[in-house]
Order: sequence, then C-alpha cells, then structure tokens
Amino acid sequence: EVIRAFDRMMENFKNFKPKIRIDGVILEKMLYGVEVIIGATKDSQFGHVLMFGIGGIFVELLKDTSFRLIPLEPDDAQEMIEEVRGYPLLEGYRGKRGNIESLKSLLLGISNLIIHYPEIIEMDLNPVFTSSSGSAVADARIMVSE
Repeated sequence: EVIRAFDRMMENFKNFKPKIRIDGVILEKMLYGVEVIIGATKDSQFGHVLMFGIGGIFVELLKDTSFRLIPLEPDDAQEMIEEVRGYPLLEGYRGKRGNIESLKSLLLGISNLIIHYPEIIEMDLNPVFTSSSGSAVADARIMVSE
C-alpha cells in the first residue's frame, strides 16, 4: 500500500510539476492520542521555566497550562500533569488515555536537558501525542542564545 501511494505521488508530480526534482521522501509513523504541549522559556527574573498543558489545536483556546521552575523533581512533574483541567482526558475518557508515566519522564528529561544546556532559551513541543502505549513528540522548536 505504501509503495502504491508513493508511485501515485510520483506520477502526480510528473504530470503536474514535471520540472520538480525529488531526491527522496520521508515516511513517519502516524501518531494518535491525546495532544499535549510542553514548553520552556528563560525568564529574566526566575530563570528557566517549564510549561505543560493540553495541546494541539486547543492550546490557545483553552489556555490549560501549568508551570514550574527548572530543575524539576518527580513530584513537580506529577503535579504539573494533574493541575491541568484536561487531566481527566489523560486518565482516560471515551476510550482514549494518555500515558502519565511517559509524560512525567519527558518533563523530567526536558528539565535535565535544559540544566545541561542552559543556552536553550525557548522550547516548544507541540503537539506531543500521548496514548496508553507511550508519548511521542510530533513537532519541536528549540531556540538557543548566541
């Protein structure tokens, strides 16, 4: 099925954009689950701050986020997750469920990354898909200082 889809795409390119040069394609796993956002910023007064919330297309609409100063401890990560109003989605709702342990591990890992690389001044991971099988970052943007 993948080969047939690839062949159809290449045929479409030849028909509609014959001069375009294609050196390859990227295949990615389709991700499913509850969308969350994780971010970090460096505040001039407080230092590095980590943010967690319900993400994807609803992040601006719902503004359902929690913040902590870095470094994070395991209890901090758990509290951040539990504080968002969308926490029931992560616990399980209508057949969807997040993976709290993998989210905690991700939050702690990002805290650790920023401790080791303090030149990171901003980080946005959105969306992060979390399901019963784990969590995966679908898009990331990281800014570092000069």
